Amino acid sequence: MLPPSSDPDSFAAEAFPDLDLGDERLLRRLGLVAAACLRHPEKALPDKFHDPAAYLAALDLLNHEAVTHEKLIDCHRVAALDRLEHAGPPAALILHDFTDLDFSGHVTLRDDLGQIGNGGGRGYMALNSLAIDPDTREILGLVGQILHARPAVDKKEGTAARRGRASRESRLWLRAAGDVGPAPAGKTWAHVADRGADSFELLQALADRRLSFVLRSCQSRGCEAGAEAGLEAEAGLEAEAGPGPGPAPGLLHDLARALPARAGWVMEVRESAKRGGRWAAMKAAAAPVRVRPPGVRSGEFRREAVGLWVVRVWEEGGPAGEEPLEWILLTDQDVSRAEDLRRVAGWYECRVVVEEFHKAQKTGVGIERLQLQDAESLRAAIALLSVVAAALVNLRAAARDEAKAGLPAARLVPAAWVRVLSVWRHGEARGLTAAEFTLALARLGGHLNRKCDGPPGWITLWRGWERLHTMLEYESSRARCGEL
Repeated sequence: MLPPSSDPDSFAAEAFPDLDLGDERLLRRLGLVAAACLRHPEKALPDKFHDPAAYLAALDLLNHEAVTHEKLIDCHRVAALDRLEHAGPPAALILHDFTDLDFSGHVTLRDDLGQIGNGGGRGYMALNSLAIDPDTREILGLVGQILHARPAVDKKEGTAARRGRASRESRLWLRAAGDVGPAPAGKTWAHVADRGADSFELLQALADRRLSFVLRSCQSRGCEAGAEAGLEAEAGLEAEAGPGPGPAPGLLHDLARALPARAGWVMEVRESAKRGGRWAAMKAAAAPVRVRPPGVRSGEFRREAVGLWVVRVWEEGGPAGEEPLEWILLTDQDVSRAEDLRRVAGWYECRVVVEEFHKAQKTGVGIERLQLQDAESLRAAIALLSVVAAALVNLRAAARDEAKAGLPAARLVPAAWVRVLSVWRHGEARGLTAAEFTLALARLGGHLNRKCDGPPGWITLWRGWERLHTMLEYESSRARCGEL
């Protein structure tokens, strides 16, 4: 991803290098609009600018035929993948996930939008693909974004008709993986997705293209296991209490749940609407299998089994009244050793990053508050704000990461921001760490910084972000007037 220390005025140049809009003036205007979006992420588009002329110039930019969603996302993806190839970590994750972008209030765009939710709303199903470093969980780039307008489909549509329909949503997972392409020699790019991506069509396509993956299983498919699977390394499996009996052929989930534990660790579970926060004792098991194709051919695939590893991760015990955690994962990675089993389970744990990104898209940069009444302009604005959201997630995460919290804030944001915020918070200019900067920013937004209040949320941070930039703009105005 972009270095968070980038000057906001150069944000667009770093986010969209080599972007060709056919006119240098459009590129300069894109830089100004991107900087305004970065400075005022939580505001509606008209309020990001101080005068009507600047807002009208932003509208002209987004309405220009050369500025499209596809062009912005493609340019950013190519640059991000190039950085991944030449300067990225040995193993990177490509996190794929859907989120609904609700534009039900855009009456004039009703015909351009699709069904979302239970079908009563209108908007886009956005399939976002984030490249991250699995060790630091830093976003390295938004390497794909598909805006899908779900069509109204006849409820009596048959299996064959659905399979051949171009707008079938299950096709989008294949397209997202294909847009990223294979990793270069010596690197691993693993595609990670939740249960919504579990289709035999996708499994077979990933195996055919030799793309690495960790997918959460939704369907308990028929499979063969152990020696019958024809895969190597079964004899090298490590168990906590001996090798244990080999699993018998049958259904995938039954097989996974019969495996003996081969690794264990303690994992932090974040509080959510469904469960409380806690530290959970986790166990894991794995076995090589060959997954058989389903009898009903709902997708496009050959009638050939796919060889892979099944991994079961589950919570030992758990609090009363809450369902214990359990993931059944499918992967191409050899997890015959306990450390490899832990590594692959850790890759799936990184999915929380894309969930945080979706919050940043909506609560953070306010994509759903866009009031543009032209479909192409709206899609272009979504692309721009999504790239901004990824950069801001990295800044927020740095303050929460113990390994990064002590870094000088000036390595993450411009030094002027640190100086102005420290003067407001401490009455003098001083260096701040990333954690101190974020806490001061939250305090500026109204957070009391008490332990009982929990970590600051997006709305509080954006409120502080807005007030800080008001201070910065005032100081800049004074400097231009010769008062400093």
